[in-house]
Amino acid sequence: MRHPFIVVLCLSGAALTAGCAGPDDNVDRAMQTVNAIDENNLSDLMLTAADPREAVAYFQRAVGEQPDRIDLQRGLARSLVRARSNAAAVPAWERVLQMEGATHDDRVNYADALIRNGKWTEAEAALDDIPPTHETFRRYRLEAMVADSNKEWSKADHFYETAIGLTTTPSGTLNNWGYSKLSRGAFADAERLFGEALQYDPDLFTAKNNLVLARGAQRNYQLPILDLTQTERARLLHTMALAAVRQGDVVIGKELLQDAIDTHPQHFEEAVRSLRALERA
Repeated sequence: MRHPFIVVLCLSGAALTAGCAGPDDNVDRAMQTVNAIDENNLSDLMLTAADPREAVAYFQRAVGEQPDRIDLQRGLARSLVRARSNAAAVPAWERVLQMEGATHDDRVNYADALIRNGKWTEAEAALDDIPPTHETFRRYRLEAMVADSNKEWSKADHFYETAIGLTTTPSGTLNNWGYSKLSRGAFADAERLFGEALQYDPDLFTAKNNLVLARGAQRNYQLPILDLTQTERARLLHTMALAAVRQGDVVIGKELLQDAIDTHPQHFEEAVRSLRALERA
């Protein structure tokens, strides 16, 4: 008399088993989630902390296994730029742009890769394809560089100023803007911008060197007040000496070269060669 009840109970149990995941299924799903998190963390690590060549190798393997994943294709393109494989970075970004899910930031990165390869016209076209509503620091920094290459100074100044307003770390862009002013002969403006760059990053030696060039172009041969190592001071004296020679102030140039040689903690071969060349002239 109890058989029908047993059958119903068994059928109910079978339906319950079919409708609910067993413990093994739960574990599999949990492991898949963990693996996805680990993979994302590894990708981020490769793009920030890993050796650039190792990052390229990692993403090349990953793309070979899953070529349809835009995040991996994007990671490969970015890692190629980090590794200074600029020629390979351009087609890598082109592949990203052809995929579903490509963004305006991807096009900005594509323009960056083109600039790194000296393809200014193509970079300008890539930036023109981005709507003006996409306002980011990197976009305007590249716009400024393109305007500089075209000698469109007003546009360059506008884009540099806009880019600086969109970042909390503007030292590199201020240095670029200063170099742009230096190339135009606006030496006082260049000096001011290099000084501003050093306020944000006192260790940026490129800005220190450019600051000395801007002062030398104005026949100001005194080193600015900066926090310098002995080696940096010697190198800046060398830069100042060459600026003096270019201005025709050869005697001052010789004195500055001798100061550079005396200041450097080791043998300063470059300054020694420059001084010998002047003495033979």
